[in-house]
Amino acid sequence: MFADLGVPTPLVIIVIAVVVAGIVARRVPVLRVAINLVSWVLLAGLLFVVLQQREQFDPYIQRAMQILNIQDQSVVGDTVRIRMAPDGHFWARVTIDGVTRRMLVDSGATLTALSTETARAAGLRPSAPVFPVVLNTANGMIRAQTGRVQSLRIGTIRADNVPVVVSAAFGETDVLGMNFLSRLKSWRVEGSTLILEPHHPQTPAERA
Repeated sequence: MFADLGVPTPLVIIVIAVVVAGIVARRVPVLRVAINLVSWVLLAGLLFVVLQQREQFDPYIQRAMQILNIQDQSVVGDTVRIRMAPDGHFWARVTIDGVTRRMLVDSGATLTALSTETARAAGLRPSAPVFPVVLNTANGMIRAQTGRVQSLRIGTIRADNVPVVVSAAFGETDVLGMNFLSRLKSWRVEGSTLILEPHHPQTPAERA
């Protein structure tokens, strides 16, 4: 059940361990206070993880997180701001031809890359190019098919006719590469926040 919510199993184990320890330490006041504090911190962390996972599917949660300023991605003026994830990377919520996906922003990747599942969901029909596209990945050299995304949206940003590469070797990971970032007016990292600024920001009506 917790796995379906996207909650890390180690975190669930820790919470259960703290609860059990709290029961054992009921007769030791000092230890009980310490365990209670740790329990609340862990439970808050658990709730935050669940909210982050469910935010993209529930507009009410999106609004609540926006009010509390705990969104991992937000629109500020004309810019899109993405907070660094716990894994040290920036993950953007992107709509690809009407399909929403969480994509890794990678300035070290020349091309935007889609998994076969994402390409299929977006109705993309990749084809083998005349000259083979060979990519150097962490898993070695792989061949990829090519295609074009009609519309790629992130907050105030819209990019049309974006070339992409598709391969089963990408697993479940989708990547925003430099061929997307280079279309922006600017992009930069300030502290732990990635800031994307488009040339022609979309209005709220256009984003709806």
